[in-house]
Amino acid sequence: MEYRRLGRSGLTVPALSFGAGTFGGRGPLFGAWGSTDVREARRLVDVCLEAGVTMFDTADVYSDGASEEILGQAIRGRRDQVIVSTKTGLPTGEGPGDAGTSRSRLIRAVEDALRRLGTGHIDLLQLHAFDAATPVEEVLAALDDLVRAGKVRYVGVSNFSGWQLMKSLAVAERYGRPRYVAHQVYYSLVGRDYEWELMPLGLDQGVGAIVWSPLGWGRLTGRIRRGRPLPEGSRLHRTADYGPPVDDELLYTVVDVLEEIAEETGRAVPQIAINWLLRRPTVSSVIIGARNEEQLRQNLGAVGWTLTPDQMARLEAASAVTAPYPYFPYRRQEGFARLNPPIENAA
Repeated sequence: MEYRRLGRSGLTVPALSFGAGTFGGRGPLFGAWGSTDVREARRLVDVCLEAGVTMFDTADVYSDGASEEILGQAIRGRRDQVIVSTKTGLPTGEGPGDAGTSRSRLIRAVEDALRRLGTGHIDLLQLHAFDAATPVEEVLAALDDLVRAGKVRYVGVSNFSGWQLMKSLAVAERYGRPRYVAHQVYYSLVGRDYEWELMPLGLDQGVGAIVWSPLGWGRLTGRIRRGRPLPEGSRLHRTADYGPPVDDELLYTVVDVLEEIAEETGRAVPQIAINWLLRRPTVSSVIIGARNEEQLRQNLGAVGWTLTPDQMARLEAASAVTAPYPYFPYRRQEGFARLNPPIENAA
């Protein structure tokens, strides 16, 4: 396994981390990804640790807290071997205090997560979404208290916009609060919006990307191809509306090239899609999920080898879309491009 620094922090994380969103199976949305029980979870953790995957990501909303509970039981007796990453901020109930990142909610959410995980500290706590109703100063002060109390080691965010993240970093610097070192983001060959603003911000500010849904919400598994419709029984039929939208023609164009490279390399389509992400700037870790050991072992095959520059270029050409304003002038007009040269394709 390859290991990397998480952003500009001192925390070393594996290039691949495991997403425990499939643990539990409770709830209408975040429980629809899988129903892995404790026994199965222990086996998946075994396989991960054998491969050097030491970071496990979950959230309080996954299966109404059952994901954290099962992960905690699966790592029992080997807590010192793993990095536990969890998230909070999304609604966990109907009450007025059951959502957001106010001081009271954050402290209660961390205490609840520690209890479910059966641990004394969270290695990486990430805010699942920006809370526009709570002042940034209050959020960071509460996180500072949690870090000083030893209950949280590092802090990060997920699904923030550029201005939300940059404002938070500026406030942290002004008041000496903990800086976010990670941004958990959606990024894939069929979803490259992260590159327009968040990637340059991450490079400039030392914020590492932890990638969720690297296979484009299940579209880059190799099962969907040009002329082959989505198989009956696929979870994508039920969950597509909740995930990032993808234009069909873009998807087929990307998969065409993935299949070509699969023939050249002898690798599976998902492995190629993940390997491409691992070569991209700011990416510290890519979260892989699996409902069974076979899926997990296939995804683990995404490391230990490298796409050629030509293969990288072909994938980037196939997945390219027109940049939105104000970014397209920097890609298309020479004067703008001289002021902001393209980010090099290096990790």
